[in-house]
Amino acid sequence: MKEERATPLRQRMIEDMRIRGMGDKAQKSHIRAIKDFAAFLGRSPDTATPEDLRAYQLHMTDTGVTPST
Repeated sequence: MKEERATPLRQRMIEDMRIRGMGDKAQKSHIRAIKDFAAFLGRSPDTATPEDLRAYQLHMTDTGVTPST
């Protein structure tokens, strides 16, 4: 999968997904989800706390977003 100017955190995530054998479509989906979370958080996802994750899950539930399968 080709990516533009990935941060070290994103590069690590991409490498980990490749190690797990994820296809391009799954990788793009996961990266998009992290981008959405970072936008909600307003800072880098590597600084997220368990409470931040819970708040995001509640936000997703309140906006009607369901987990993909």
